[in-house]
Amino acid sequence: MSNKTALVTGGTGGLGTAICKALADRGDRVIACYIPSDEETARAWQDQLKDEGYDIQIIAGDVSSFADTQRMIREIEANYGWVDILVNCAGITRDKTLRKMDEKDWEDVVSVNLGSVFNVTRQVIDGMIERGFGRIVNISSVNGQRGQFGQTNYSAAKAGMHGFTMALAQEAARKGVTVNSVSPGYIATSMTAAIPEEIRNQIVAGIPVGRMGDPEDIAHTIAFLTDEKSDYITGANIPVNGGMYMSF
Repeated sequence: MSNKTALVTGGTGGLGTAICKALADRGDRVIACYIPSDEETARAWQDQLKDEGYDIQIIAGDVSSFADTQRMIREIEANYGWVDILVNCAGITRDKTLRKMDEKDWEDVVSVNLGSVFNVTRQVIDGMIERGFGRIVNISSVNGQRGQFGQTNYSAAKAGMHGFTMALAQEAARKGVTVNSVSPGYIATSMTAAIPEEIRNQIVAGIPVGRMGDPEDIAHTIAFLTDEKSDYITGANIPVNGGMYMSF
């Protein structure tokens, strides 16, 4: 039993759900952050997980807002105690070629996907360092490593997460806090299910293992990196992409 408190931003999404379950299975107290406008959906999500035997807490938070993340963390600390584990999983897409992309498409994606990593992490890092323990995992993407047509905003934000991860890992390394990133490839979620079948088949054909990943593939990696014994892994990026993109 871990008995740590874990906050998962974007926790009510397809990938976030698998992460929340994996951490709860280990014995963590898990809190899933959701967009304030999605309260009804989030409560239905919580009820569904309760039926499955999971007691996951939920909290509203606009992770693109520094002020609202301050409020959110204060609320968590008042009700559940300090955050030991942070998984920055919140993310959106606004795919267009750069020639068709407007300022809002750029700012929205960078603000949610990269800005949120600063906003939420900034609220918890002091406490982690003071207590001498913390696990931070930033969910990036294979497209933050290799780029992707029509995703200059998304690829830039996800690549930025790696720089943030490596820099903060150095700052916190001697304080018992590890900071790592995970770069999923194409994962079987509702988002990829919406891709036309012909294109989906082309994607799968380019993945050496011959299938899209399952959310549990990512969740397993998160559980490993946030384990108390994983204290010698920091500043790393773990690719979980079925061999779609290989580097060293």
